Amino acid sequence: MKTNQELQNLLRQIDHKGYPSYKQLRGIYRFPGYLLGIDHVQGDPFAAPSKVSIHVAGAQAGLDKDLFTTREKKRALEDYLLRGFARQIREFSFQARGSGKSGLMSVSTPGQEVLERTACQIDPPTGDIIVRMEIGFPANGRTVNSRELEKILFDFLPVCVKKSLYASSLDAVKIRAVTELAEDQTYIRQQLKEQGLVAFVANGAVLPRESGVSSRPMKGAVPFHSPKEMEVEMDLPRRGKLCGMGIRRGITLIVGGGYHGKSTLLKALELGVYNHIAGDGREYVITDDTAMKLRAEDGRSVKQTDISLFINDLPNGRDTRHFSTGDASGSTSQAANVVEAMEAGSRVFLIDEDTSATNFMVRDELMQRVVHRDMEPITPFVERVQELYEKEGISTVLVAGSSGSYFHKADCIIQMNRYKPLEITALAKKEAEAFPLPAGDVPAAGQPDYNRVPKADSRFGADGRVKMKTQGMDGITINRDTINLRYVEQLADTEQLTALAQLMKYMRMQVFDGMKNLRKAVDDTMHVLDTRGWEGICRGGALPGNLALPRAQEVFACVNRWRELGFLK
Repeated sequence: MKTNQELQNLLRQIDHKGYPSYKQLRGIYRFPGYLLGIDHVQGDPFAAPSKVSIHVAGAQAGLDKDLFTTREKKRALEDYLLRGFARQIREFSFQARGSGKSGLMSVSTPGQEVLERTACQIDPPTGDIIVRMEIGFPANGRTVNSRELEKILFDFLPVCVKKSLYASSLDAVKIRAVTELAEDQTYIRQQLKEQGLVAFVANGAVLPRESGVSSRPMKGAVPFHSPKEMEVEMDLPRRGKLCGMGIRRGITLIVGGGYHGKSTLLKALELGVYNHIAGDGREYVITDDTAMKLRAEDGRSVKQTDISLFINDLPNGRDTRHFSTGDASGSTSQAANVVEAMEAGSRVFLIDEDTSATNFMVRDELMQRVVHRDMEPITPFVERVQELYEKEGISTVLVAGSSGSYFHKADCIIQMNRYKPLEITALAKKEAEAFPLPAGDVPAAGQPDYNRVPKADSRFGADGRVKMKTQGMDGITINRDTINLRYVEQLADTEQLTALAQLMKYMRMQVFDGMKNLRKAVDDTMHVLDTRGWEGICRGGALPGNLALPRAQEVFACVNRWRELGFLK
């Protein structure tokens, strides 16, 4: 370890030399109050910025240890510190000048969800803080301009660290409120299990978003208020009593006219698997954390998946117990999505009629009279939804706007009327009596076969190099293969996709041995994350500062969409 004075001397020695001279700076330097790690130096001023880390000892940071006694509180505190650090460096980014990315100062900028990130981590025993960021090392053309880098490292960065990572500079009341909110959110999530609920939506919640490209709450939106018949009260450890709508286990149907808030409610439930920051409007919208949004996904790849629960006796004789295709239809893709969610351990399905395959969801009486059941290979979801709950314990929350078939199956029916929910179960059931479901035996269902074993591939990364790239929220590329994640709708941040790329690389090289089934492979990988952190996944070199933790459900979804990956029969 070197001193900051040694770094300053080295900067002055390499000034006006060729850009590769910056490579000499790699190492750790002691600054007053923290350590500065220069972990990776970019190849030229137009390349990806250099990777820098800041290490603040717990004694120097001075944060009370009771602020991070649980994983949820620690995650909330890390998120709060990261947001504050991001605000500080935003003021200094590009204040140092030069070519290309010279002067860039950037760090992960969280959205409305509170996610576990490598950009800011607190070590629970000690309270030590690590922040990982990027800096564009300045240059004139491809010549070192170390005087500008000196401004960044010695003038700008110390101010940012002092104002955002030391307890003495932070608002103690706000910090306490952040961790107390996390405690309350955790309590609600626990209460879902104890009270037989799959979701809770607090009275006063603001569900509509500002726009299609903004996840901030809409100004002037109608606050949510539970129907009296569905209202539950929770006594939170910090906030105290809070009332809201409890969605019970079973089959819940959400209906209503267009633009009345059906899909808005479902979207809030989708993202309720994550905690949200105060002021988001959805901070007390909490959903079972295994819930999975399911939809049709035309054209996706399906590998050795047992879709016989829904599809059998295909005209071409294809085996639906071990179904594979590189171009799934709407119905086969949705059938695969359902079974894969079951394999991933989801206890709740979230479905919107608008994004579903019609022939997968329901077949009316007239269609069954014209095209007899014996001639239709699809057993629609409406005929399985009750069975999924009674036999598998899987609840369903379904948005429907055009078909009334699910009135017969639903345990609870909510009508959205101008963003206000009404409980109409009795009324809808009475009206449904005049429209009975088509008669006929439902094909018997066997237990899906989850024993899919990913193939081992000794050639993958044999030279130690695997090229990975994140394509926004659309997907990732690994070497030349693209994994399309556009319709995995509960991914909330691009850094979760970047993390999935790292996980796919690790699993392909370390876990897929041709013997473990997919469930075991994912379980083993998540165990490494839980016990050893990202250091156990990203081997070699500095830990990337742009990873956000996905759920196991999204890890399953990513593996299932990896076209290049093979499965043993």
